Amino acid sequence: MAKKILLIDDDAGLCQLLEGYLGSEDFEVDTVHDGNAGALAALEGDYAAVILDVMLPGLNGFEVLRKLRQCSEVPVLMLTARGEEVDRIVGLELGADDYLCKPFNPRELIARLRAIQRRSGIPAHESRPGTLVVGDVAMNLGTRSLYCSGEAVELTSSEFSVLEVLLRMAGNVVTREDLTRQALGREFRSFDRSVDVHVSGLRKKLGTSTDGGDRIKSVRGVGYLYGYSSEWQSQ
Repeated sequence: MAKKILLIDDDAGLCQLLEGYLGSEDFEVDTVHDGNAGALAALEGDYAAVILDVMLPGLNGFEVLRKLRQCSEVPVLMLTARGEEVDRIVGLELGADDYLCKPFNPRELIARLRAIQRRSGIPAHESRPGTLVVGDVAMNLGTRSLYCSGEAVELTSSEFSVLEVLLRMAGNVVTREDLTRQALGREFRSFDRSVDVHVSGLRKKLGTSTDGGDRIKSVRGVGYLYGYSSEWQSQ
């Protein structure tokens, strides 16, 4: 069964190319060329994922994403101009699950979409029942829900996957390379700040630990640690 994707981009040529490529990979594609119509379609439709360009007429991609995240956790892959790091960071901070720089290889787009889908929901025949509990944080792997101090916390699919890796390794340092590979499904590149942005979002949503410190600690030059280990010096 084809998975339904919403493509929001004002480049008609690119949209036509992607429609054909995504269709050949068993995706069904709805295409919208401006931000206002895109936001409406994303909110009213039932999509497996949204591909969202930053530069759009009407509402820009960030505004569309902000509206979407007020009431929906549908996975969003943002398209940004090459070299515009600020666009990538802002998009991730607003709740995008991943980003891809233009121009890009359609094969990488497909790979990113499939990785997002794996993170955002696991088919019933691959379900992983169980709960990870670390201190006052409880993560239900089957429903992909999270509770902190008894309160439900809404996470993006990427934030959930990053936190899952950290919780499984609680008390141990996880490198940026391992977090990128295990949580985001791709190899780490030196300029890639995705993990850093997702960790920043998790810190804001989880708040401080019971002792007032960061739940997720930075280990300079290495990566991140959930919990405390006196063996490492945090910054």
